[in-house]
Amino acid sequence: MINSNIRPLWRDDLLRVGHLVDVNDMFPSAMLTEMTAPFFGGQVEEHRWLVFYNGQVDGVAYYVPEQLTEGTWNLLLIAVDPKLHGRGIGTDLMRFVETELCSQGHRVLLVETSGKPEFERTRGFYDMLGYDREARIRDYYADGDDKIIFRKSLA
Repeated sequence: MINSNIRPLWRDDLLRVGHLVDVNDMFPSAMLTEMTAPFFGGQVEEHRWLVFYNGQVDGVAYYVPEQLTEGTWNLLLIAVDPKLHGRGIGTDLMRFVETELCSQGHRVLLVETSGKPEFERTRGFYDMLGYDREARIRDYYADGDDKIIFRKSLA
């Protein structure tokens, strides 16, 4: 099922996307210009950016193929306005990504997040969506900040 609120990222969305990245403490939003450059430069198959738009951008997702693999993709960013958490926007974005990749014959979607206590809700989100906790890399982001890798088969 296609959600009519989900569309590709537009340049005019970047200010709002930067806000979503900042309020969710994802990474410095100043990185967005460089991160979106390949997408806006025409590499839309390798760098996929989607937004959930309902009068304004309320969510964003960014995913790329995992290098040196066959049909494995990595979701590098998903962020939803914290005022709208729990309303299904993140789930809609994830389902859209999964359905799109599956319909194109891709096999696996990976998602990485922090192992810190403040990311427990995020990890629970991926658990709820049926992702397997595939790996933990201790002290990956910084001392005491593990990387948790989730995996889902798209078949």
